[in-house]
Amino acid sequence: MASQTQGIQQLLAAEKRAAEKVAEARKRKASRLKKAKEEAQDEIEKYRMEREKQFRRFEAKHMGSKEDVAARIEADTRVKIEEMNKAVSVHKDKVMYKILELVYDIKPQLHKNFIAE
Repeated sequence: MASQTQGIQQLLAAEKRAAEKVAEARKRKASRLKKAKEEAQDEIEKYRMEREKQFRRFEAKHMGSKEDVAARIEADTRVKIEEMNKAVSVHKDKVMYKILELVYDIKPQLHKNFIAE
């Protein structure tokens, strides 16, 4: 009987050591997964930053900076406004005469739905 109890004790101790090893292995696995995930995140962030830098260089090379674009737009706007003002000053008299001609040229007519009784 004593040998059976001793055998059971050994089995329980062996089972306990095995459970501890399994738990330790799970912890190591979780730790490695966590570390791998952090490394992957760092690598993704580095890649994203590098691509962002490349995009900014491309944008600056092909489009110029935001200030350059804004200055170009403002200059184009000024040119167009000046052209419109010149066109207005050139054609203003003609347009005014045409409008006055249409206002003064009154031709009284009876409405087509008017019924004379």
